[in-house]
Amino acid sequence: MLVDSHCHLDFPDFEGERPDLVARAHEAGVDLMVTICTHIRKFDRVVAVAEEFPEVYCSVGTHPHNAGEERGIPADEIVRMAAHPKVVAIGEAGLDYFYDKAPRDAQAEGLRTHIEAARQTGLPLVIHSRDADEDMAEILRDEMGKGAFAALLHCFSSGRELAMTGIELGLYVSFSGILTFKRSEELREIARDIPADRLLVETDAPYLAPQPRRGKRNEPAYTAMTAAVLAETRGVSEEEIAAQTTDNFFRLFKKVPKTLHKVEEPL
Repeated sequence: MLVDSHCHLDFPDFEGERPDLVARAHEAGVDLMVTICTHIRKFDRVVAVAEEFPEVYCSVGTHPHNAGEERGIPADEIVRMAAHPKVVAIGEAGLDYFYDKAPRDAQAEGLRTHIEAARQTGLPLVIHSRDADEDMAEILRDEMGKGAFAALLHCFSSGRELAMTGIELGLYVSFSGILTFKRSEELREIARDIPADRLLVETDAPYLAPQPRRGKRNEPAYTAMTAAVLAETRGVSEEEIAAQTTDNFFRLFKKVPKTLHKVEEPL
């Protein structure tokens, strides 16, 4: 089996066809999905999707794009919302200096608040980082020094130094359809060097559809295409990548009950 560790099934792009979307995921071997929250104030919409489907879980958090408008939400409120049985992660939160849609100090403040929520709950923090490698590494090192927390660098497209800093700090790294793009040679080199027990795969659907679907709407079924490229990049079988990334998912997302889902052991 495969797991789409990061998608946005609550987005309007999927309105009216979520049952078909989940069915297509199953046909492609993708048996679990985590739909990720981007607005805490719209959490009800996210959790409703997770409640509708047994194979869908969710997170709670504020995307850095929305850090300005949701500034000041305390960690305790995030912790309270994370008590829902279908919430298995905190975030996504982080730094995005490419679009800079929110003040950078608000992004950093939000990231640190989410880290505290991850510490309190024991749930993994889903980290968004774009064009902010240096500041992200600094915050992660500083916060890890205050107390350990689990985290995932999602949709990784940053530099090698941030990837290795993440590994050093005990984080996991997830690859999306970007890994399959023709000009992603440097990213594939990084993916080749990530320890096998820290790898995950995702879609970030509806965005970043992998080759040969690039430019079209993404969906969880396409996790298999990214996993195939990851397997080729690392010189292993697709079955091994599926088993390893799924094992890694359950190790990181501890709240997802293994007993409810068929799990293959890594080769």
